Amino acid sequence: MGIVYSTGVGRMCPGCRRPVAQCVCKTAAAAALRAAAGKVRVSRQTHSRAGKAVTLISGLPLAAAELAALASDLKRYCGSGGTVKDGTIELQGEHRDAVVAELQRRGFAARRSGG
Repeated sequence: MGIVYSTGVGRMCPGCRRPVAQCVCKTAAAAALRAAAGKVRVSRQTHSRAGKAVTLISGLPLAAAELAALASDLKRYCGSGGTVKDGTIELQGEHRDAVVAELQRRGFAARRSGG
């Protein structure tokens, strides 16, 4: 077992044995997870929403904290509100084309689905 905590640098990553802020294995693991994941689906829904359009983003291979951070970035990018429910990001309004372009720019295999 290696060093878990150091007073000089704080918590240490058990994988690469570097400070957590300088961890190299978490970025490599995240890139591998994105590459191995399937398609990210971006769709539009109005059902049970009083006719208001909602953009749904599903299939993202991210942990809950990363999903919330991505949702926050996408809400800011689209200039709308939204939330994360059951691993799916919901954005208020019709933003399918913009979201697909942004997700592809970030390295996800995003695809627009639905009419």
